[in-house]
Amino acid sequence: MLPEKILKEAASLVAGKRAEQHGDYTTLHVRVADLWSSYIKYKVSPDQVALCMALVKVARAEVGGENPDDAVDAASYVALWGALKNREETPAEKPIQKLFKK
Repeated sequence: MLPEKILKEAASLVAGKRAEQHGDYTTLHVRVADLWSSYIKYKVSPDQVALCMALVKVARAEVGGENPDDAVDAASYVALWGALKNREETPAEKPIQKLFKK
């Protein structure tokens, strides 16, 4: 698959299908960072989550069989990493308990 096609498909997923499936990427990555931090007892940031997920896709490509989706997914996570790394703090940064208060 050509790089342009990989990036185009990744952009389409991030802004479309994946956003519909998984919700706002900032909220999602903040939540995953909270869960990982709690589990491993080490502070993980939302941008680190996205970068680690890209590395999961790289590992799958190295260990598993050929899957063109791995390149698209890795490109998507790298794009999210860049966006999360350079973002301003958002309401999604609030502790999880505040998200569930009515």
